[in-house]
Amino acid sequence: MTEPAGDYWRRTRRLTGWLLLAWGVTAFLPVFFARELSFELFGWPLAYWWASQGALLAFCAIVIVYAWRMRRLDEAARVSPPETR
Repeated sequence: MTEPAGDYWRRTRRLTGWLLLAWGVTAFLPVFFARELSFELFGWPLAYWWASQGALLAFCAIVIVYAWRMRRLDEAARVSPPETR
């Protein structure tokens, strides 16, 4: 594997790892601390709001960040095709 290709895959794996960590934190931390989030917001428990609205927005943000960063990585790794005559 050439060095630019190795660098591309290293950056891709690092990005994927960080976003999986963000996904895990978003999915599991609010459930773990649900009892501490016991105050109400507009008549509903805060844990409900986080599960129904906040987590969905965080998951959408993760997908958007992944698409944006991967486009930049793909463009940076793209090699111009050889010219044919």
